Formats: sequence, structure tokens, C-alpha cells
Amino acid sequence: MTSDILYEHHGHVRLITINRADKMNSLDFAAHELMVEIWHEFNDDSDARVAVLTGRGDTAFCAGADLKTYTMPFATTPAPEFNRVYTNGPGLGGITRNVHVFKPIVAAINGYAISGGLEIALACDLRFCSPNSEFGLQDVRWGFHACDGALVRLREIIGLGHAMEMILSGDRFDAKFAARTGLVNRIIEQRELLAETLTYAEKLASRAPIAQQLAKEVMYRTHGLTIDEALRIESLSFRNLADSEDLAEGNLSFREKRDAVFKGK
Repeated sequence: MTSDILYEHHGHVRLITINRADKMNSLDFAAHELMVEIWHEFNDDSDARVAVLTGRGDTAFCAGADLKTYTMPFATTPAPEFNRVYTNGPGLGGITRNVHVFKPIVAAINGYAISGGLEIALACDLRFCSPNSEFGLQDVRWGFHACDGALVRLREIIGLGHAMEMILSGDRFDAKFAARTGLVNRIIEQRELLAETLTYAEKLASRAPIAQQLAKEVMYRTHGLTIDEALRIESLSFRNLADSEDLAEGNLSFREKRDAVFKGK
């Protein structure tokens, strides 16, 4: 039986593929739970430094939750149980809520990134897309609003005005809009998207992993703090790198005029 989520090793890079092309790579409960497990595995693997997340095929990255499996259980679940399992549990696909991954994650968006699928992409650190990609938060068309991070993350990535347009209209937006607003970092031809994203991820994986993870954690955890408190946390994080082998290797490689070989120690 073919897994709904594929997990492949490419050196220090892990390729995670939503393997439900016949369902527009939407996630049912089982696929969601499997993704949560995979993110924990990625987090716990000291050899895994960077993740690339994509969808199978050339039509959809992820069309969000499979509403046939999600809508009815949520509509009939009492609030206390709903809060325990969902609000206080992992969000759709794991990384959208309560699964903290401070290793770099790059999304290779190969088509539709709709509703929960877009929210999963927003939870990644970098987003590359193919020219045929479309982005939308269509929840208001069906009577609800985004609930896996878009109301919080989207405004920080593309600004309040553009975020309001996407969230309140429920419309779909093309790759040019995504690039213009900063929703994606770059547009890459479909046939080259995955290979170029993996090549980029391999470059990230060659950098100092502890420094990357601490930097990412500082950027996320200092959001909303006063500037003085944020700067204090940044300085403390920098001090935590002082005794690392990677910093010593970085200094040595600079003096010897060669590429550093980091071990994540």
C-alpha cells in the first residue's frame, strides 16, 4: 500500500511529499496524523538539517483539509473535546500549530495552495512556486474562516492590506501576485521546481545548523515583544553559540580560506 506521505533522504535534506494527487493532495485525518509523526521524526533526527515540502504531481501542492472527513466530525464535536484534540493539538499538517520545528523548511509549491494548503505553506520559512500555482483562502465561501495560521501569519508575510484582500474575498490569486506581495520568494518553471528547491535546500544544509535553528527561533519567539526585550533575547542566543564546535570551525575555515564543514555541535 502506498503511503499518503512520502519521506525521502537526500543527504542532510529531507523531502516530504504529500502523495494524494487524486485528492488534490488534500489531507484527511490519517494523512494529517502521518505528517505530524514525520515532522517529529525530522525534528529528532540530528542528521536532518533542512526539509523540503511539496505535493505529488503538477496540479496541486495541497488543497487543504479533505472536507469530507473533516467537516462533520468538527461540527458535532463538543467544545472541550475539540479544544483538547484540535485547538491545543497539532494544526493541519502539524507545523501550522503546536509542532515547533526550528530547522529550515522550504515549500516547493507545484500548483494549487488553497485554504489549509496555503496555511501549511505559510508555516514554511521559504516558498518557491511554479508559474501555474494559485493561492487562496476560500474558507469564507463555505461559512468559516482560516483556522490553521493564516489569520496570524499571512499579514506578517504580505502585509495587512493584501492579507485582508485574500482572507475576506475568498478569491484565488496567481503566482505573479504571490511574487509581487512576497508570498513566495521565487517562481521556478514546473519542470525545474523540485530539483532547484532541493539544490537550494542542500545549500542551506551546508550552513551552520545550530546557528540557523537559533536564529529562526529568535525571529519567531521575539515577535510582538518590545525592541529592548527582543534584542536581549537575540544577544543571549548569540552567546549560546560561543562554545559550539561549529563556531570554532567557522572561524578556522575563514582563516584558512576554505568552506566550513559544520557538524551541528
